[in-house]
Amino acid sequence: MAKHILALDIPTTLNKCTLRICDESIYVDNLEVDCPSLLITPPGFVCPVEFNCMDDFCCKTFTACDLGLQTEGCQESCYEDLPDGIYVIKYSISPHDKVFVEYNHLRITKALWEYNELLCDLDLSDCTPGQETKMKLAKLRQVKTYLDAAKATVEICHDPKKGMDLYNYALKQMKKMNCTDC
Repeated sequence: MAKHILALDIPTTLNKCTLRICDESIYVDNLEVDCPSLLITPPGFVCPVEFNCMDDFCCKTFTACDLGLQTEGCQESCYEDLPDGIYVIKYSISPHDKVFVEYNHLRITKALWEYNELLCDLDLSDCTPGQETKMKLAKLRQVKTYLDAAKATVEICHDPKKGMDLYNYALKQMKKMNCTDC
């Protein structure tokens, strides 16, 4: 029996105020796709924001206003940054209790901005760096590995607590690197 194969792509982005979700599902031609529904639960929340019967869903970009995290400035397109953390995203079509897919997406946008700012602060040139710079580069590579491991732990290994522990450890290491009075 032919059936739809639902799948979403939720790319990592450096855009602080948007979350992009793309439908990468494989739909069977002779089966109806009825009332697509997307539920997004931002970090720290238990109730999802529901987007029902999105007939034009291919790729959507969501802001803090869309997710109910911001109520002022939405008409002027002054969007607040979305928080880093685990977003639970569920996509379904009718019958919604049988045809669905659910993801835990670890957003690491603010952490990546901090990581990139630390890279910019390094005095790199087109020659072999000195010992102090080499040590900073090694530490930054370790931080990036922890961020990658945090995403993998949440999204692939399905261990959100451990993934957030790794994410928080990476943030702590970057804070130490950024601290001049420590």
